[in-house]
Amino acid sequence: MATLLYRLGMGSARHRVVVIVAWLVALAAVAVGAATLSGKTVSTFKIPGQESTIALDLMTKKFGSASAGGSAQVVLEAPAGGKITDPANAGKVAQVVAELGKLPGAANVSNPLDPKAPAVSPDQTTAYSTVTYAVPASELTKPQREALLDSVGQARSTGLGAEVRGDATQNPADIGGASEGIGVVVALIVLAVTYGSLIAAGMNLLTAAVGVAIGALGITTLTGFVQLQSTTSILAVMLGLAVGIDYALFIVTRFRQELRRGLPVREAAATAVGTAGSAVVTAGLTVVIALAGLVVAGIPFLTEMGLAAAATIIIAVLVAITLVPAMLSVIGLKALPRRKRDVTVRTEDTGRGFIAGWARTVSGQRWISLVIAVAALGAVAIPVFSMRTSLSPRAADGSTQAKAAQIINQRFGPGVAGPLLVLVDGPDAVSYAGTVQKQVAGLPDVALALPPRPAQSGDAALVTLIPKSGPESQTTVDLVHAIRDQVADGPGAKVYVTGQTAISIDVSQKLSQALPVYLVLVVGLAFVLLVLVFRSLLVPVFGVLGFLLTIGASLGATTAVFQWGWLAKALNVGSTGPLMSLAPIIIVGILFGLAMDYQVFLVSRMHEAHAHGASPRDAIVTGFKQAAPVVVAAATIMFSVFAGFVPQGNDTIKPIAFALAIGILFDAVVVRMIAIPAALSLIGRAAWWLPRWLRWLPALDVEGAALERANRDSAAADQVEVPTPA
Repeated sequence: MATLLYRLGMGSARHRVVVIVAWLVALAAVAVGAATLSGKTVSTFKIPGQESTIALDLMTKKFGSASAGGSAQVVLEAPAGGKITDPANAGKVAQVVAELGKLPGAANVSNPLDPKAPAVSPDQTTAYSTVTYAVPASELTKPQREALLDSVGQARSTGLGAEVRGDATQNPADIGGASEGIGVVVALIVLAVTYGSLIAAGMNLLTAAVGVAIGALGITTLTGFVQLQSTTSILAVMLGLAVGIDYALFIVTRFRQELRRGLPVREAAATAVGTAGSAVVTAGLTVVIALAGLVVAGIPFLTEMGLAAAATIIIAVLVAITLVPAMLSVIGLKALPRRKRDVTVRTEDTGRGFIAGWARTVSGQRWISLVIAVAALGAVAIPVFSMRTSLSPRAADGSTQAKAAQIINQRFGPGVAGPLLVLVDGPDAVSYAGTVQKQVAGLPDVALALPPRPAQSGDAALVTLIPKSGPESQTTVDLVHAIRDQVADGPGAKVYVTGQTAISIDVSQKLSQALPVYLVLVVGLAFVLLVLVFRSLLVPVFGVLGFLLTIGASLGATTAVFQWGWLAKALNVGSTGPLMSLAPIIIVGILFGLAMDYQVFLVSRMHEAHAHGASPRDAIVTGFKQAAPVVVAAATIMFSVFAGFVPQGNDTIKPIAFALAIGILFDAVVVRMIAIPAALSLIGRAAWWLPRWLRWLPALDVEGAALERANRDSAAADQVEVPTPA
């Protein structure tokens, strides 16, 4: 692989104009595709084949698209001491309902004072009107959402208290806020400090931006053919930008080292791709496999998110091994600080006293270092045992959505926020629906079971059920299972449980079941990969254990912040509660790939030093001194990029970004800089032991050792003096 990548790097450097133009043409092509072919994204989560999803599709077919459209509950409160049913207040309610009926896109608006279907609290102080749209919430336009909020504001001018909640009030995911920009600026500063050259730093960031732009615009184009989640592009941009900058950083760093050794610019670029590029390809492949492995969950929307992010990683790798060497051949010696450009041959600067001292301290005080690292991460991981997940969105504290939810919970009960829909389908559905309504009304935790609503076709009926508990309560989960277990199908009628609450429960349980399977998959993959890379058994064991510590600490910290509320205000967490159901499995997949990156880049240098004859401890110090500064810079960049999506991020992305940022910090600093060197120091030469019965395994030359040997042999051959004839 190293030789192939060397040739690719040399070709890219020689034909730099062709390579650069080709990437610009690709960028222009996907930009045109995004502008002309893009479609709409969705913000709902469902799994084909699940009972709740099947029922939702049937309900849409039998009752019309409005039954699956976006909705909002406009909550109206009487002034202090009054009742909403008082004649004066009732007139104001009628006025508000009439205005809501004029909203653009609204298909139906309920009258809360309608005697046939009242929506008035038991104390008669509060009522709510349900606004139903003809299209799903994700398809509502910004003017339609603003018109809804404006109507609520006008309702307040009548003297009534007015708040609104529901999926119709939720804004779609956006990319590119001020905090994300700060993350990119921090990355540029880190690159400038690392390189000592603004030109090299700018080139690094520019190539990463090209890869991210192609990936994001490609995903936007794809929405014209495939229905994708609204958060897919944000996840792809966040991950693609972080790895794109890091992968270029590893290659540029090696390029600079080769320049200091006296190699010509093109030769240095090709050698950098052949050596560091091999590690980049291996690391990128690891991340791609981890993301593509999300298919094992059997959840289409998760598979789509994983494949889209994996495609962005592939683009980042291709940019690193083609566009980066082409750009390096353009800037040449300007990749070095100005004061070092006049020196053709320079031995590598190893005067990193702090880094070398750190390595000697950790390897010397190995037991203390290992115990402290494991204990610290173990303590941070404790909250993970109380982690809860849900698909139900949470409104930011103090928002109109949060106020509306609080009023409904207090006046009507928490179950109103998450009603269950019992669909009876079949030729005898209407006649059997009454029996179903009586059965479900008698179940525990049922506050109200409304009379069946028949479909116009006469072959379906819908029973709306209000639980006593909220949509995130375990009691509501038990109620859904009780209905499915205890309410039997009738002759000519099949019973389903659906609604957003039921769908959320089904998706959350499916994800919870898939997470252990996926974790076993990625842990097994990590072990096999590290065995092939290092031809060792104990190094992979330590690498996998370190990865598990990282995952535990990352999810533990995320639970403490987003569920318990620790540091919530400092991080601008709008509201606390269960994590999004899809967050843990996505976090595991991405952190696995990134953790293996750092393991490969750091330990491979130690392995190389040991292979050249260094003692076990000296190999650790030498390898650490060479790789640690680059790994720290790469981790700092990734941390800043991920952290940039936290303060003002989308509610779905915010906890994922935080978990990735804090996970990178834990993995790079605690695991790879302390725990792994300490553990390797403890076992000495046994770290590189491989049983005889496994020595047939192929070796992955991630550092390009074969290429370096070939170059040394070629140089030696050139120095052989050929005798001249007498």
